[in-house]
Amino acid sequence: MVDLELIHDLLTPADTKILLFVLDGLGGLPVTPGGPTELEAADTPNLDRLASDGMVGLHQPVSPGITPGSGPGHIGLFGYDAIRYQIGRGVLEALGVGFDLRPNDLAARGNFCTMDAAGKITDRRAGRIPTERCRALCAELRKIELPGVKMFVEPVREHRFLLVLRGKGLEEGVADTDPEHAGAPPLEVTAERPEAEKAAELVRRFVAGARDRLAGHEPANMVLLRGFARLPDWPKFPEVFGLKSVAVAQYPMYRGVAKLMGMDTAEVGASLDDLLSTLEQVWSRYDFAFVHVKETDKAGEDGAFDRKVRVIEEADRYVPRLMALKPDVVIVTGDHSTPAALRGHSWHPVPFLLWSTTCRPDGVKRFGERWCLEGGAGLCRSEDLMPLALAHAGRMAKFGA
Repeated sequence: MVDLELIHDLLTPADTKILLFVLDGLGGLPVTPGGPTELEAADTPNLDRLASDGMVGLHQPVSPGITPGSGPGHIGLFGYDAIRYQIGRGVLEALGVGFDLRPNDLAARGNFCTMDAAGKITDRRAGRIPTERCRALCAELRKIELPGVKMFVEPVREHRFLLVLRGKGLEEGVADTDPEHAGAPPLEVTAERPEAEKAAELVRRFVAGARDRLAGHEPANMVLLRGFARLPDWPKFPEVFGLKSVAVAQYPMYRGVAKLMGMDTAEVGASLDDLLSTLEQVWSRYDFAFVHVKETDKAGEDGAFDRKVRVIEEADRYVPRLMALKPDVVIVTGDHSTPAALRGHSWHPVPFLLWSTTCRPDGVKRFGERWCLEGGAGLCRSEDLMPLALAHAGRMAKFGA
């Protein structure tokens, strides 16, 4: 476990910049025996050049065999122990959309989903309905009445929405209703501890009301809820690591986790070009930039191997623009693996490359899982990447006499 106090004590000032380029769900698997992963199949001359000039390895987001969600995956990349610093998805969604989340609010991330006549889920994402449709359905859900609390239902993006309950005595400990796979009914709303029973009963009423109000609104005729949480008080990234920091991300959830860590955020358009243009506009004002690409993860979750390959190749074409900003340290990686072969997140370690002028050459010439196994960085924990970046940026003093 990285000791955040030790890292802070070893910080030394430097006029250097760090860039963290995250291709969400980057890690993959072959779809044919002996075949390449998505990253290995992609034509990535620019990433290969960085790998050749830097060093590569694999990182473990949580622990061997543990499949991480997006929240823990990014918390680890930001240098925090993902087991110690746990947070429900609801808080991240709330912060990501700029909701005024208060300390005693209880927030959950919602999905509109498709449910058949037998009450079983046929699509957990309701065909990724357009965001405009999501807005209209959220307005319908706001008509649900819950006694003794104020309820907020806010659209996020596509099929995602935010549920916030505001009132007294709303404790964490409400279980998710999302079974995480199709072919099963939504899970019953339960309290995982006695103190959460009041909140659980309110959520039961909300789910029942949603079922009634969404009837006939196929493909979005039901809701799934997960990540019930309240706002925590954590050490802030800029103070811990001594970096004025910004997150450049398209999806609210990733802006949310960055805000939770105390970073500034920049909203961007839908394309990679928009992402890079925004980064170019803000780069001069910051020491650290986290840049997030979502489409790799979406392709993996859809089982679209070839599409994930194309997204990686498109990202590779933007690497020269990243390097034109003259960062002192660049890390390219994912927050977790999302193999198209599994159509979801997995426990497999994630490939990464670290480039700087102070890298020790490891002889690896390409960026991919097989080559990262041979890299000089070896297999490390996700939270180790930030101390490595600080050291290569000349921002860490010697430990001890």
